[in-house]
Amino acid sequence: MPLIVKDYSWTQTETLVYINVPLKGVKAGKVDLFSTDEYLKVNFPPFLFEVILYAPIDDNKSVAKIGNGVVIFTLYKKEESIWESLALMNVDKETLQKKRENAVLKAQEKAVTDTEAKAIKKRENEKYALETMMKLEDEERKRIEEMKEQERRRATEELEQWKEKQRKEEEEKKAQQRREIQKLEHEKKKKKDEMKTYSKSVSECPRKRTTAKTGRKSEEISLPAPRSAGSIKIQFTPRVFPTALRESRVAEEEAWLKKQADARRAVNADVSELKDLKEEERNPDWLKEKGKKLFATQNYLAAVNAYNLAIQLNHKLPILYLNRAACHLKLRNLHKAIEDSSKALDLLTPPVADNADARAKAHIRRGTAFCELELYAEGLQDYQAALKIDPRNETVNADAEKISKIIQGTVPDSL
Repeated sequence: MPLIVKDYSWTQTETLVYINVPLKGVKAGKVDLFSTDEYLKVNFPPFLFEVILYAPIDDNKSVAKIGNGVVIFTLYKKEESIWESLALMNVDKETLQKKRENAVLKAQEKAVTDTEAKAIKKRENEKYALETMMKLEDEERKRIEEMKEQERRRATEELEQWKEKQRKEEEEKKAQQRREIQKLEHEKKKKKDEMKTYSKSVSECPRKRTTAKTGRKSEEISLPAPRSAGSIKIQFTPRVFPTALRESRVAEEEAWLKKQADARRAVNADVSELKDLKEEERNPDWLKEKGKKLFATQNYLAAVNAYNLAIQLNHKLPILYLNRAACHLKLRNLHKAIEDSSKALDLLTPPVADNADARAKAHIRRGTAFCELELYAEGLQDYQAALKIDPRNETVNADAEKISKIIQGTVPDSL
């Protein structure tokens, strides 16, 4: 049989009712509160406080606080008035039981309504989240398609410009050849005409001739003596190519010769640079270890120089490009980091178990550089490629999930 609490206190205004119920030493965790718009109950065994309110209250606005050994109710009246008492007077047990049952039914109905409302709200939230995610994915897909289309148009324009340039150069070469051929033909024709004129003048001037009227011989016509024999020295312009100048393509030959000269200068420069190095500095493995030590001391620029020299000595070692990519990441040379990681992946072929760790590092470093450039879709692809190589790497898995959330717009754009 519970003990009824009677030493409670209450006050009111026209809109509010305040009730203080002492807990009599019972801990707050053992207090059970139950209320409707007409009924109020506080159960903290072995004590019980219940009341059928004098008038209805707004149960949704009303609140209860437990602390310092007391329960404080703040009840909002549905109608502004001053109550004559807190509870209805002269309520028999049957009416009290009926009020209790009605309160339980209302509480159950409210719980069902709240549950349905929460379910509806949850479905609406899930639908909104799905629609938002689909919208973000569509926008990202469109952005990527637009980038691809812009790149395709740019490449097409550059190709068309190159073709037009080649066509103009070809036309210019053909026009130059035609002009040279016409010039040669003109010179040949001119010489031929001169020979014809000379031959005709010789044939029309005999050494002797007679007059028709007198029959006497005219005086002899003197002709120039034959030319003495001699030699003419001809000097040809020195040429690298065996073809004649009129048959060659001068622009292409000059471009080829320039490339050969540049290549020779580069080789000579490299040889002169290597001559100044010590014996151990010509060893790529020694330079690789030196780069690692410089990286460990945070001297990233010096480490890059060491790897540059090592790659100059041997450009087939993928570890050199992989380590230099790490240095470029520290120096914020993001595009160079992407380039070195890609070069390392090209050299790490075929993909086998021995180079799996290096391939995973290359994907992670390239993916990090992409994300730093806010190219999250490309970065996610590299992280996923690294997870295919090492699926148990929890750090890479967590980073991949974070990048995916950034793409979906659920977290700030930062890694």
